[in-house]
Amino acid sequence: MEHNKHIKPTNRITALSSLDNKMGVKIGVFPASGALGSSIVNHLVKLVPESDLILSARRPEKLQDLKQAGATVHRADYDEPSTLDTAFKGVEVLMLVSYASFETDHRIEAHRLAIDAAIRCGVKHIFYSSLGFGGDLNDHTIAHVMGAHIVTEKYLSTVQDKISYTSVREGIYTESFPIYTAFYDLKNPADEVAIPHSGKGPGVAWVKRDELGEATAKLIVSYIKDPARFKYVNKAILLSGPREITLAETVEILGRVVGKDLKIREISVDEYVDLPQIGDNHTYRGVDLSREWTTAWEAIRRGEAAVVTPAMREILGREPESFETTIKALV
Repeated sequence: MEHNKHIKPTNRITALSSLDNKMGVKIGVFPASGALGSSIVNHLVKLVPESDLILSARRPEKLQDLKQAGATVHRADYDEPSTLDTAFKGVEVLMLVSYASFETDHRIEAHRLAIDAAIRCGVKHIFYSSLGFGGDLNDHTIAHVMGAHIVTEKYLSTVQDKISYTSVREGIYTESFPIYTAFYDLKNPADEVAIPHSGKGPGVAWVKRDELGEATAKLIVSYIKDPARFKYVNKAILLSGPREITLAETVEILGRVVGKDLKIREISVDEYVDLPQIGDNHTYRGVDLSREWTTAWEAIRRGEAAVVTPAMREILGREPESFETTIKALV
């Protein structure tokens, strides 16, 4: 499912430095202290002065070093919508990192309230962190985890007369492999991976999370440099890893790294839901979503996570890191 393999990287996005943002455009990041948010921030500070950043998080003390360096820091919480008006004041370009859950209804409402707050505060453009299910930027999916993202993208499209947006479909994180392998633990490796998937067929274009953070930061600064020429205004972009890897090969790579001849044992959805390690790991806001999570494997089976695009290579100016390299570093 790979396409445009031979497009050469462009220099427009990659040739950025801290000297490029002389306009003093205020960039907001919320939440700014999670795994993806902090990665984006860490790469933004290489491209723009800390004084151009307005960072918000549930626990702002995690951002103390950036505050001391000149960033504006607020406390804000998706679950306390009243905090968002204060957090987004003065922000011109907002990086809205999606609510950390795969429960759908609450997540949709949290995103909508944040977008509405951004509009009230005069934010001009939102970068929204979506997810790499849905195939080649399709607006439908069978993956439960993608549902809130699709609805949020559609909501952004309905308010583009008030605020422009870019939906960044962040590819499936390499670091998230445990949730696709029955929570396989590299530090305490089991002898098999029991999931409701054979491992064959379309796979996943795994991508390193910190490289997603880097690419997203460069997209934001590219927009600030030249909004009129930025080609993803009111559009989506898919950031994928360098190649599609079947789940069978994924598990084989995990096995090589831990020194085991590791294979997938295909089980039913009912058997998966009953595995002892599953319930606690798939419970959100008191609701066990183990069965809903299994739709991710059906989405993978249908090729929703297998699309490879040249975007990461173009933005980073290099080939993205391989799945195996990232996994070795985790160990």
